[in-house]
Amino acid sequence: MIEAFVLVVVRPGSEEKVYNALAKEGKIKEIYRVYGEYDIILRVEVENIHELDKFHDEVLRRVSNIEVTETLIASSFRG
Repeated sequence: MIEAFVLVVVRPGSEEKVYNALAKEGKIKEIYRVYGEYDIILRVEVENIHELDKFHDEVLRRVSNIEVTETLIASSFRG
């Protein structure tokens, strides 16, 4: 299982529209509107890297008004 955080920048004024479009997607486990450089942060869970690629291609790239995304793949610290 891969957990990733996707930072999203949207076209100004379209935050609610993008939020609502993304909130329907099952792979997104959490979604937050935030202040700062990014407008929305997603926590995504997928089975493997291929599924993450597919999520980017079939979900994020098809939502209008998304201008920029940055994906951070989570890693656990074990000491």
